[in-house]
Amino acid sequence: MTQYPRDMTGYGATPPAANWPNGAKIAVQIVLNYEEGGENNILHGDAASEAFLSEITGAQPWPGQRHWNMETIYEYGSRAGFWRVHRMLSDLPITVYGVTSALARAPEQVAAMKASGWEIASHGLKWIEHKDMSEEEERETIAEAIRLHTEVTGEAPRGWYTGRCSNNTVRLAAEVGQFAYVADSYADDLPYWMQFDGRDQLIVPYTMDCNDMRFAIQAGFTSGDQFETYLKDSFDVLYEEGCAGAPKMLSIGLHCRLIGRPGRAAALRRALEHFKSHEGVWFATRLEIAEHWAKENPPMHRTRPSDMDRETFVAEFGGIFEHSPWIAEGAYELEFGQTHDTAAGVHQLLARVFRSAPEDKRLGVLTAHPDLAGKLAEAKRLTAESTAEQASVGLDSLTDEERATLTEMNESYTGKFGFPFIIAVRDNTKASIIEAFRRRIDNDRATEFAEACRQVERIAELRLQEKLGK
Repeated sequence: MTQYPRDMTGYGATPPAANWPNGAKIAVQIVLNYEEGGENNILHGDAASEAFLSEITGAQPWPGQRHWNMETIYEYGSRAGFWRVHRMLSDLPITVYGVTSALARAPEQVAAMKASGWEIASHGLKWIEHKDMSEEEERETIAEAIRLHTEVTGEAPRGWYTGRCSNNTVRLAAEVGQFAYVADSYADDLPYWMQFDGRDQLIVPYTMDCNDMRFAIQAGFTSGDQFETYLKDSFDVLYEEGCAGAPKMLSIGLHCRLIGRPGRAAALRRALEHFKSHEGVWFATRLEIAEHWAKENPPMHRTRPSDMDRETFVAEFGGIFEHSPWIAEGAYELEFGQTHDTAAGVHQLLARVFRSAPEDKRLGVLTAHPDLAGKLAEAKRLTAESTAEQASVGLDSLTDEERATLTEMNESYTGKFGFPFIIAVRDNTKASIIEAFRRRIDNDRATEFAEACRQVERIAELRLQEKLGK
């Protein structure tokens, strides 16, 4: 087995019910990033000036130098932009992603955040890249961010978002054990659980599309109305899905130095008016969403296929293809992971092995299947799966005439093709099975062999859905 660590499936076609408070159709979550004073700067002990998310097109770090223009752009965010945004949003439940060293340089802003009842989550110790940190260095940096955050705000952070993270960040944040959520993900419209070393960690995904950072990149927004339209369109689609019974979360990311500029702030105000004009909109902090989700959809622990050892995997799935454990044995040797922990995922693994097997091996799978309502059924020697499948359409209670007809058809079919007639019984009725029997016996062997193989795969799919759920 080669373990693939990414989950490319998530909730699939049937996400869990959000059950937002008061039957809300959508949860709107607004983040204000407070990074000003925590960015790369030789004053902060960094090797070079900041070069990320500013008005300066194509900015490059200046090694060993301060960058006056860059610094003053960031200062605009703390001196003017924050207050403009605060006036606009002070009556809403906002989450601040606070870079801890920036918060320590912003006493008045922190006081205003707290006076408005905003949640202040941790945005790391400094607004710098974590990707090149060693695991131990990053662990120490996270611990120092929590310590300083608690000292500066008076409370330990309940949420974490690094942004410029490493592949270790989420695991290390979960390791701390105190975060109601980690937001270093862009993978879904709903919260979801991850597990690290036996510890459940809720992930409340963030966004890079509904984010004013797109004003500071070349492929982004150039005018406020583009941002406004994008926010409205995103809201409308998610609201429509919520009205259809599948509520989601709209996550919006803001930065003081970007959205705080007057022309952009106007676009945000118009988008907010659009949101507020709808019924059933829940404005919430990320912490409120996390606590609600943990209550409504707590982590569920089950043995997942990707966690099984080879012996367990074969024991669980070796009978899915009738009396052919070699298929499960082969499937276990393929690359798979959490994204295969569903009926469709395991079916894909098993079917790949079956499809790539030589014809004689596939023929062995076909001949392992029993005749419909044949002698093995009479002698009650079918597998439990086959017994239940045949009984589901009444093949266990045939009239004498029906049994005689099926027996004759079985003998004719097997004599012609060299394998028994196979059909996914649960997709059919007794009448449609007999009709298919009569129709398919006229096929040539190659056509019927291919059809029988398709039916075997479908039987396996139905068995897995019953075993693992859809």
